[in-house]
Amino acid sequence: MGLWNLYFAAKLYLFTIGQVQPRWLLNLLFALWLVLPLEHRGLRVLRQVLAVVVGVALLYHESNLPPFARVVSQFSNLSAFTPAYLLELLQRFVSPHMVLGAIVVTLAYLVINRWVRVTTFVLLALIVVPLWQGAGTISTGTAATGTAAAGAAAMRAAQRPAPTMRIDSPGEVGDNEAQLNAFREQESARQVAFTPLSASPDSQFDIIVLHVCSLSWDDLDVAKARNHPLLSRFDYLFTEFSSAASYSGPAAIRLLRATCGQQPHQALYSPAQAQCHLFEALAQAGFDTRVLMNHDGRFDNFRGFVDKEIGIPNVTHVPVDGVPPAMRAFDNSPILGDYAVLEKWYKSRLAQNSGPLALYYNTVTLHDGNRLPDSKLTSIQSYPLRLTRLLDDIDKLIALIAQSGRKAVVVFVPEHGAALRGDANQIAGMREIPTPRIVHVPVGVKLIGLEDGNTGGNAGGDAQRNGQGASGPVTIHVPSSYLALSQLLSNLVADSPFRQGAPAPAQYAADLPQTRMVGENEATVMMKRGTGYVVRTPDGVWVDGK
Repeated sequence: MGLWNLYFAAKLYLFTIGQVQPRWLLNLLFALWLVLPLEHRGLRVLRQVLAVVVGVALLYHESNLPPFARVVSQFSNLSAFTPAYLLELLQRFVSPHMVLGAIVVTLAYLVINRWVRVTTFVLLALIVVPLWQGAGTISTGTAATGTAAAGAAAMRAAQRPAPTMRIDSPGEVGDNEAQLNAFREQESARQVAFTPLSASPDSQFDIIVLHVCSLSWDDLDVAKARNHPLLSRFDYLFTEFSSAASYSGPAAIRLLRATCGQQPHQALYSPAQAQCHLFEALAQAGFDTRVLMNHDGRFDNFRGFVDKEIGIPNVTHVPVDGVPPAMRAFDNSPILGDYAVLEKWYKSRLAQNSGPLALYYNTVTLHDGNRLPDSKLTSIQSYPLRLTRLLDDIDKLIALIAQSGRKAVVVFVPEHGAALRGDANQIAGMREIPTPRIVHVPVGVKLIGLEDGNTGGNAGGDAQRNGQGASGPVTIHVPSSYLALSQLLSNLVADSPFRQGAPAPAQYAADLPQTRMVGENEATVMMKRGTGYVVRTPDGVWVDGK
């Protein structure tokens, strides 16, 4: 087989470290086809050309990369990437150590192959390894059968719709598909309603939703930013919030449909009921609506998703003319500084002195592939710098609003994580598998303009002060998602926390609806199970998360 021995040896190595799942029979047939003697030189050349195509396709199919159909569907987006970003992505796939290792192994093979028939050992390995793997699978499956049957018998077939989702406990073992279906059924029945905001001037306030691309709790840890002062300044902090999505378009749709339960990924691209649109509900409650971004929104038609799902016909986009670019995106489009954009809008808002307003603001400052001016740092290397700048800018916005004397509720909610760390199945920055590291995001809510007497308190059970006294956030520790955030906003609108004699902030967060952590993409589903999680692959098979 010549150098094809290296192909199969590399695949066996990648299998041992969990990077590929070989189709053993196809590999054995492929190897036998390669060793089949051919006398005609033209046929040998043709076989080598076909072998390259077959070998690449087979390895791609066996790898942890997204399905090829997914890559084809995203080709127009991929073609927009700058050469610098494509090079950065290539370096994540192929490190210098891998290149050096490949050179060393190739040289060693050329020496060893003079005295040893490597092909014989490769063919033997392609037969022995799957037989050994199959024996281990049978042994493990037999031992687990009794436990699985007992656990499945104990499971409830369905759950009644309720504000609180029953979360699977670590000791339960059951059918993942049945649990997912039960989750779907329950979520389809859940909804949050809004009542009109009080007309009393001391009760009215703005709602500013900051939708942040690419930030999870894990990213905060990687960037060593979990202790940033902004997080402690929130009045409410969701510590177990699920974004449910790992890409921007679906994440925006889920937030803008936040008043209904979590929909399956495929349903996001079908029309939603009017009562599911968060900003439409806010408009009916008495808030004027605006949209603001620090980017052009053209990539993957993001602006189109927002315009459609915000629920307000011909919604007004706040102009950003005159704000200079702070960095360049992965497609070389300009990205504006967050504080510069928000300050420009807020000063205009103060000049107009209009009634209550609800703003949807989207920022891509943290997006993968962004480049700082006059910097040779990769986007992963510059992420901590960009993160600190973003959090500082939001801190400055809060101070600006406080100084203005107006009342506001600022909602900080990330779209999804940046996947800075990567994992065994996908490189850093790849989010095709929506793992907990990606969908577990920090969500905070800040009440600006509270009277001194309206602080402190305890939400009881689901939320509580975290030991910092009246200055610390009300922390919501239970599994939650957009429905809980909508319910919190609904509670604040129904009984303004800014009026005299309003309940303590903690009371607004009592008994918020819980949502099991279920992350979804086009062909992949992740479901939290106890302290771990399971993933349904594009083939429909459930596997334990790594």
